[in-house]
Amino acid sequence: MSFLYNTLISITSFVLKGIALFNEKIKSGVVGRKQTLNTLQNNINKTDSCIWFHCASLGEYEQGLPVFKEVRKQYPKHKIVLSFFSPSGYEVRKNTDAADIVVYIPLDTKGNAKKFLDIVNPELTVFVKYDIWPNFLNELKSRNKKAILIAALFRPKQSYFKFYGKQFRNALFAFDHIFVQNESSKQLLKQINYHNVTVSGDTRFDRVFNQLEQNNNLDFIKEFKQDSICIVAGSTWPDDEQVLVDFINQNASEKIKFIIAPHNIKTTQINKLKGQLKVSTVQFSEKEDQNLKEHQVFILDTIGLLSKVYHYADIAYVGGAMGNTGLHNTLEPAVFGIPVIIGKNYKKFPEAYDLIANGGMFSIKNKEELNKTLSELVQNEEKRREIGLRNLNFIKKNTGSVIQIMDFLRR
Repeated sequence: MSFLYNTLISITSFVLKGIALFNEKIKSGVVGRKQTLNTLQNNINKTDSCIWFHCASLGEYEQGLPVFKEVRKQYPKHKIVLSFFSPSGYEVRKNTDAADIVVYIPLDTKGNAKKFLDIVNPELTVFVKYDIWPNFLNELKSRNKKAILIAALFRPKQSYFKFYGKQFRNALFAFDHIFVQNESSKQLLKQINYHNVTVSGDTRFDRVFNQLEQNNNLDFIKEFKQDSICIVAGSTWPDDEQVLVDFINQNASEKIKFIIAPHNIKTTQINKLKGQLKVSTVQFSEKEDQNLKEHQVFILDTIGLLSKVYHYADIAYVGGAMGNTGLHNTLEPAVFGIPVIIGKNYKKFPEAYDLIANGGMFSIKNKEELNKTLSELVQNEEKRREIGLRNLNFIKKNTGSVIQIMDFLRR
């Protein structure tokens, strides 16, 4: 099985180089991985003490960030290395102040693992959620290096719990401790005789709750919104926009305004969305030349502002679940005490089940259900407040994961 896995990794390397000729995102990862070892060698001395954080992409980074910040406070003299697998994480957070050095993780070969760890030699390694690389983890274990996995979420269909998943299953035992989001994940780990487990919940609750302590003011959004009811559609895909456009065209006015933050902010996609809208629309990139209060729709064709924009929302729609791309972060708007609407495909997102059961979030299957739900919420301010308060209280109740993780690390 080890031979097969290593062969597949080698094949993947060649395949990615081929795809990179036609795909800019893949090209960024291929080029970035070539630079990783040189970047580390140029920034780490043999006398440095290091800590290594690893995330698959941007979502896992946001999930791990509250822990990263606390670890940095606890180890102020250590150099922090942050690695990503995906360009969507690296490109957005390559300048984060949560780390001293940000790199792509090399492909998971034995040779890469040895070279990487020879340079970094981490005293502590923190992996987030699910990006498990057997060769890197086995190398950490062979060197007796401390490693933990945080915010982990396991399901019975994953390879760890199948007859063919021995290599990935064994890799989990490189972690000194695994912090899982729920009890069912803990029970699955017990089935493979892994017992160093704590149900600490989802670190994203701590992350989004901290957002309330930040300065969330955006003057241009305030100017756009005025005294209207503001509906924010965050991280939308074409499937989401297809069910939203009719409602926007029929209801956008001075009293009801919309902010759309597409997941894909390429010009072609933005232009396609604008072509479907029959109401006055302005983009972030052109806001300086506009009287923002005269428009009914604001398209956020930039990244990094959505969590602040939710501060201005009366109702939020979170994209990804209308199609099959994966539901985006529903906790970000929920923490601001507003109702949240999502699509129908959310089965892999336990927080969505919980928020729906708690009465603060609604799942819709089509345009008709969206129109009905939005209309009821727009027309009833008291209902909006009561539903939104359920979301805020739910998030408050579920904070504390970071405290449990840091208590373990201080032992």
